[in-house]
Amino acid sequence: MSSQEQEVLFETLNNAGVITLNRPKALNSLNTNMVTMMLPQLQEWERSKGLVIIKGAGEKAFCAGGDVKSAIDRVEGPKFFHTEYNVNYLIGKYKIPYIAFMDGITMGGGLGVSVHGRYRIATEKTLIAMPETKIGLFPDVGGSYFLPRLQVNLGLYLGLTGDRLKAKDVVKSGIATHFVPSRRLFELEKLLSRCNNDSEIRNLLNKFNEPPEEFSLASNIKHINYCFAASTIEEIIERLQKVQNDWSIKTLKTLSQMCPGSLKITLRALQRGAQLDLPQCLRMEYRLACRATENHDFPEGVRALLIDKDNNPQWNPKTLDDVTEDYVENYFKKLPENRELKYFDAKL
Repeated sequence: MSSQEQEVLFETLNNAGVITLNRPKALNSLNTNMVTMMLPQLQEWERSKGLVIIKGAGEKAFCAGGDVKSAIDRVEGPKFFHTEYNVNYLIGKYKIPYIAFMDGITMGGGLGVSVHGRYRIATEKTLIAMPETKIGLFPDVGGSYFLPRLQVNLGLYLGLTGDRLKAKDVVKSGIATHFVPSRRLFELEKLLSRCNNDSEIRNLLNKFNEPPEEFSLASNIKHINYCFAASTIEEIIERLQKVQNDWSIKTLKTLSQMCPGSLKITLRALQRGAQLDLPQCLRMEYRLACRATENHDFPEGVRALLIDKDNNPQWNPKTLDDVTEDYVENYFKKLPENRELKYFDAKL
């Protein structure tokens, strides 16, 4: 096998199909090759296995996201997103239990291959974030579906600021379903693989689960709920200025560092996604992602943060005032029919 074929490993353990994302040096970030291999394997296992477990190789990350350096390409980007979103779609409607071990860094595309599954296990090493507004993108991989469904406007806060949640906070937020210390995952995997049905899996996960502690954002939940209920970015900023505490000052600073166009597109996507199902959200996001590869901000954000690393992106539009309604709405327009997102199981 060539090394490229080993970027994702598939093995059978008793009743379970086990996926290992195997690019530890790249924090298991997803590329086109990986999602292209995962899609048919997941389809086959849905018919032949009792459950699927997905985990990441190495000590640091479950999956730090998509490989955005190649995703900014106008040809490669849409190909990657098309396959990745099909994987997200399949996980969201998977008929057998899908269990993600979110052990370590889990960002962007890493949430796409975990959060839509039935069971999501956080550990003391879990760190989640959707930091896309910092690179001129928006929270994709179904972010427009799962973020607006989190309690008390928490998802709008996380999606716009890219703020990170750790460990038991990930369960408190609703993103993970259980908390299990990472040293117990090996044992849990072996026992899960012997389960014969969903209730056995649930009972086992409940035995391993440790109760959550107080949410680290608890003291600011009422502020998050108030500020991020606003219908525009400008009004969110006005409300944050009224709150005037350490959290709001830090949040204002964070928002000022994000791509202005991304902030407005993200808010619009989350507002619309709240009314859509997952397949509709992914279809909307695919239009946004394709447009992002054709516009200035996404390639520029990736250049500034990940390629040249000068941390000095030159956004265009430059300020929130410059981001017009037309600019935002153009991202959401339907693509030509032959370029729209097609699902692998769509009836022709």
